[in-house]
Amino acid sequence: MSAPFMALRRCCQRSALLMVARRPWSSSSVSSPPLHTRFLLFLTQRFYDVEMLLSWGSQQRRKGIQRRNAYYGYTRGLYGADIASAYYILSLRGGFRYVGQSEWFRADRRGKFNWDFLTHKDTPLEEVNMSYTIINYSGLENLKGQKSLRTLSVRGCPEVDDWFLARLHVFQDSLEELDISHCPRITTGGLSALKNLKGLRRLDVSSLPQISSPGLVAILLEEMLPRCQIVSTGYDHSLMQEGGEEIEEHVQGQKR
Repeated sequence: MSAPFMALRRCCQRSALLMVARRPWSSSSVSSPPLHTRFLLFLTQRFYDVEMLLSWGSQQRRKGIQRRNAYYGYTRGLYGADIASAYYILSLRGGFRYVGQSEWFRADRRGKFNWDFLTHKDTPLEEVNMSYTIINYSGLENLKGQKSLRTLSVRGCPEVDDWFLARLHVFQDSLEELDISHCPRITTGGLSALKNLKGLRRLDVSSLPQISSPGLVAILLEEMLPRCQIVSTGYDHSLMQEGGEEIEEHVQGQKR
């Protein structure tokens, strides 16, 4: 059904509803409608207005997220890849530590941060914490050039999804610790992309709501990344045990 037809249909529906709602109740009528009926008519008149407002708000929110995750090419051209990555992280209220430095640069709750990071030109990042920020697949492009990135945390990030995990292969030569816990959009299929991160030593996949068989997933991750410590808390232990039993039965069947 085409968009113009849908718009015309909605317009006709609203017109009909408005006619009913505005019909005068004369004194000759048997009785005026009850209060709840008039209230429902009022809500019906406003339904499509609210629907359009919510749709517009959602679109603006998506545009805002994309804008804040845009590629910092201008900053990269002026100051280099390391400063551009640092500026992007701080702009999203994240934090990082440079290689060979003990000091962390972080944005506060109001998004304010110390501009002293500009003095560390051509110094790569070693640890990045983007927990509970709106980093997404597109924004990861701003970290692509960090060949010394050893630790990355995106804990509780609502925009981190399977596409994001698939893009992490750019850090396969350096990344040792990864925290993707409490990310609501990650699925079992996305976790399979982590097989490229052979250097991982610690992976936190705790409390991923889209994972239906956490025990099975944990065991598969251990097989996929044998030298990596898999952390998977926040799940129903009975489900984890059930998943382990399924794997054990499968292995026994293969041996027979």
